[in-house]
Amino acid sequence: MTTISDNLSHIHQELTAYCQKYQRSTDEITLLCVSKTKPVESILEAYHAGERHFGESYAHEADDKIAAIKEQGYNDIIWHFIGPVQSNKTKIIAACFDIVESVDRIKIAERLNDQRPDGLPALQVLLQVNISDEEQKSGCSFEELPALIEFVQQKPRLKLRGLMGIAKETDDKAEIERSFARLNAEFQKYHAQLADFDMLSIGMTHDMEEAVKCGSTEVRIGTAIFGPREYKKKE
Repeated sequence: MTTISDNLSHIHQELTAYCQKYQRSTDEITLLCVSKTKPVESILEAYHAGERHFGESYAHEADDKIAAIKEQGYNDIIWHFIGPVQSNKTKIIAACFDIVESVDRIKIAERLNDQRPDGLPALQVLLQVNISDEEQKSGCSFEELPALIEFVQQKPRLKLRGLMGIAKETDDKAEIERSFARLNAEFQKYHAQLADFDMLSIGMTHDMEEAVKCGSTEVRIGTAIFGPREYKKKE
């Protein structure tokens, strides 16, 4: 029976091979373990295999799991919120997470800033861009990005770290690569201008190679680590 540790070993081997192929250092790329719908036990198995970055998409589910894990003394995990941010969930997200990767409009940024609890460091933020031009996908347009960047920079409880994008689900690798390359070009522009603007979150299981080629600093992997998602209830 294949374990989570086995899966992680395989993914790191793949990442290393892609980095060698495209002359990247493995130190440049973080593996984000997407643990949404997965139990605490699975998260801790990945933790004991060496992982420290975990991504969640459902605020209430994550709130319960994060609290349970911290109660067990695991306080060095970096928690990423990667799902669409609903206005009625910003208070939970602002209180529970270290990084929110899916900020795509001013209203959400403002609520996260205002609801970040005193005593916590500034909430790290990635801006999600709709790089596939699909109506059902979250994310701001490239045209809306400058105003959103300017707004977030003015918020004292937010710290702007970079950009996130989700490619179209297609077998056309060239199309995926074009969308990643366009986002990377935008990322590099701001990376040269802004302090600590150093995170480009692109790439999942099916397009990890294209993401590494196009400058990703973080890949988001879920099913290949934990197995199929288990949807019990919808928020």
